Parts: sequence; structure tokens; C-alpha cells
Amino acid sequence: MTDPNERRLIRVLDYIHDNPAGDLSLDALSDVAAMSRFHWHRVFRALTGETLAQAVRRIRMHRASYLLAMTATPVPDVAASVGMANLTSFRRVFAEHFGMTPAAFRKRGELRPFVRNERPRITLMYPVAIRTAGPLRLAAVPHKGPYFEISRAFATLSAVMASRDLFAKAGRMVGVFYDDPQTIPWPELRSHAGFEVTADAPIAAPLEEVLLPAGKRAVLTFRGPYAGLPAAYDQLFGIWLPASGEEPADSPSFEVYLNSPMDTAADDLVTELHLPLK
Repeated sequence: MTDPNERRLIRVLDYIHDNPAGDLSLDALSDVAAMSRFHWHRVFRALTGETLAQAVRRIRMHRASYLLAMTATPVPDVAASVGMANLTSFRRVFAEHFGMTPAAFRKRGELRPFVRNERPRITLMYPVAIRTAGPLRLAAVPHKGPYFEISRAFATLSAVMASRDLFAKAGRMVGVFYDDPQTIPWPELRSHAGFEVTADAPIAAPLEEVLLPAGKRAVLTFRGPYAGLPAAYDQLFGIWLPASGEEPADSPSFEVYLNSPMDTAADDLVTELHLPLK
């Protein structure tokens, strides 16, 4: 049986992701957790390393960044969709999180995947190296839906890992992606949020074991906010791969996160995109 605080934490994190425009006050989230306001605040911080207010702001700004980078939704509507009808407050909070205004963030061309029926850019903006590496064993939580919403699975994963004291046996944070978002409808996309773990680390529900095979990989190193990752994939598959003479292996691509938005500015986040090769 899972720990009751683990279940509370997962319930609250799911609620935040499902209701970004709703009432996410401490009182409301304490009610979701079914714990007193004072105690739940302390439990949440002990298990996650951040306050409820910090978690709510981070999740809201993460969602807003993807809407700005990948859709034409007007900025006021983006703000309202993450529960910030006051546009001035939204601009201030967003700038604090990303170091620029929402409008400036949207104008950053490298954050947008180039359209397939246009002539692609010929400059590869991100370094790519070929590496040979061993297998990876992951403790993971499955996610189905838009890839940019995998953060909710990572939130559940981190909560379970913390409650079971598994971080002592964990290494890098890894996201595994099984489908092509250009051809599969967003609600049907499949992925796993995982942590690399040692061979003796116990894995039990809701965690799943994911094994990534050893072999040769093309590794693109991307620096910047996660909203820029779709554009990095476009460059890896649309520019680097055709020119490389390499062929993808029958194994999913995955991302390795070398630091965390919990303690790193968005522009300083470093993500490796791993494309298995034959």
C-alpha cells in the first residue's frame, strides 16, 4: 500500500495540472489533499523541496511558455488560461521566470518548429555528437497526451521517489518519447517520465520499469527553455539526420535533463536529445 502522503501529493499535483486557471490557493489545495492548511504546506515542501505557491507558479508558467511558443493564442488568452486574468501580473511573473516578456519569448524564432512545407533553415543551431553508451534502467511513470504536459508525470514520479527514499539510488532524469507528434494526434502521444536507477532499486506501482538498450546514439545538446525542444527535434531530424548518412534504430528517442527548472534559470537549462542509431 502506498504512503498516504504520497497519494495526497499525487492528487494535489494532478489537480494543479488539470486546473491551471482554477483556485490553486493554499486553502483550496489543502482541501484537495484532505489535510490541514498548516500541515499540508509543510508536508508538500518536505516532499518536493518547493512551496505550494512556487509549484503553482512554475506549472502555470511552463504551460504558458508552450502556448506562446507553439500556438497563436493571444497573450491575454494565454494569461487567462493559466489563471492570471491580470495581464500586468502575468507579464511580471512570466518575466521573472523566463527573463523576458511573453511577447519577447514568442518572438524568439528558435523556439518554434519550422513548418514542414517551407524551405527549412540550413544552419544547425545546436551541437550534435555520436556516442556509444550502455543500457539505462529507469523507474518511470507513463504519460499519455501532449508531450509538453509530461511535467505532470515527472511531478508524480518525483513525489513517489521522495516518499520511498529512492533518490539515493537514482541518477539522471530522463524522458522517453514513443510517437511522432507531427503524425499522431496530441491526445494519443505516449511517453514515460523517468529517473535512471541502479539495478537493485525496487520498482513498484505506480512506477514502471523502462529499459533503454545500449548502442550508438546521436546526441543533440540544447540549452534553453523546454518550449524550444520541438524546434531542436526539427533540426535533429530535418537537418542533421539527412546529412549524416546515419539511420535511426528501432528504439525510442529520449531526453536527458542535465539540470532542473527547480533551481536553474530557463535560459540555462541543458537538455540532451538522444536519437538511437543503427
